[in-house]
Amino acid sequence: MSLKVAVQMDPIEGINIEGDTTFLMMEMAQARGHSLFVYTTDTLAMDEGRVFARGRDVSVARIKGDHARLGEYRRVELTEFDVILLRQDPPFDMHYIDSTFFLEKVHPATLVVNNPVEVRNAPEKLFVTDFPGLQPPTLITCDREAIAEFRARHGDVVLKPLNGRGGSGVTRHLADDPNLDALLEIHAELSREPVIVQKFLPSVTKGDKRILLIDGQAVGAINRVPKTGQIRSNLAVGGRAEAVELTARDLEICATIGPELKRRGLLFVGIDVIGEHLTEINVTSPTGAVALKAFTGIDAADLLWERIETLRATV
Repeated sequence: MSLKVAVQMDPIEGINIEGDTTFLMMEMAQARGHSLFVYTTDTLAMDEGRVFARGRDVSVARIKGDHARLGEYRRVELTEFDVILLRQDPPFDMHYIDSTFFLEKVHPATLVVNNPVEVRNAPEKLFVTDFPGLQPPTLITCDREAIAEFRARHGDVVLKPLNGRGGSGVTRHLADDPNLDALLEIHAELSREPVIVQKFLPSVTKGDKRILLIDGQAVGAINRVPKTGQIRSNLAVGGRAEAVELTARDLEICATIGPELKRRGLLFVGIDVIGEHLTEINVTSPTGAVALKAFTGIDAADLLWERIETLRATV
C-alpha cells in the first residue's frame, strides 16, 4: 500500500537528522513506498471550510547537509493526503492550538497522527492528572499561597512552566531555598500561565525514562541521565541516553494509560517515568525514537507505519 503523506513540521532544512524522530518517521515512510510532502503551520489556510497548505514534495536521505531534496512550492488541499503527521515542536500556545482546529476539519477522513482534537484536549503536563496514583504529589496553580502550603508539606520541590518543553525552565528548590518567591515573580511578569510544583524525586539522579507507546502499547524505552549536579535529564539540555529495560511498574503504568491513549487516537506517545512515578504524557511531537533504535534496535517509526497502514487499509 502506497500512501500520500504530509508532514506538518518546523522547517525541514534546520533539523538535526542525527536525533530527530520526525526525520526517522519520514525516512521509514519513504522506505515503505509512501510519498512525502512537507509544510509549516504559517501556510495553513481555511477557504470556505476547506483546508489548504503551501509546501513542497520531498525525498529524504541520511546525509548531513543534504538530507532533504525539495520540489517547488505548491498549494494543496489537505484532503488530498491519506495521512498527516502532526510534528511541529511546541510551545503548545494558541498558534499550536489553532493548527489543531484546522486539522480537525480533515480528520479522520485524512488520518492525522496524532488526532488533533485529542492533542488539543491532552496538554502534556495536565493529561497525566487523569490517572490518579501514577504521578508524584503535584500542584498546578498561580496562587502563591497554595504553593507555599504545598512546599511546607513536601519540602524539596521542582518548579516547571505548565507549557514548557525540553526541560526549559525546570528548577529545583530545597526546603530552605529563599529564591522561589522571586522566581515566581519573574514568571508572573512573563506569563499568565500557571506553574507546576512537584515533590522532588531523588531517583531522578538515576535517570528519567522515556517510554514510547504506539496505539496504547509500549514498544520500548531509553533512560536519560542528567549531568552530574543537574536534575534535568532531557537530551536537549545535555542529558545522556542509555539502554534500559521496562520494569514491572513501567508496564503497570502503560497498561493503565494505554487503553485511553488508544481510545483517543493518540497513536504515537512518549511518556516520562522517574522511579515509580509517571511525570508527563507527551502527545504533541514526542521524541526518543532515534535513541531507542540506536540502543535497542527497536524501530518505533517502522512499528508506527505498520499500524498506520493497517488503519488506512480498513478505510
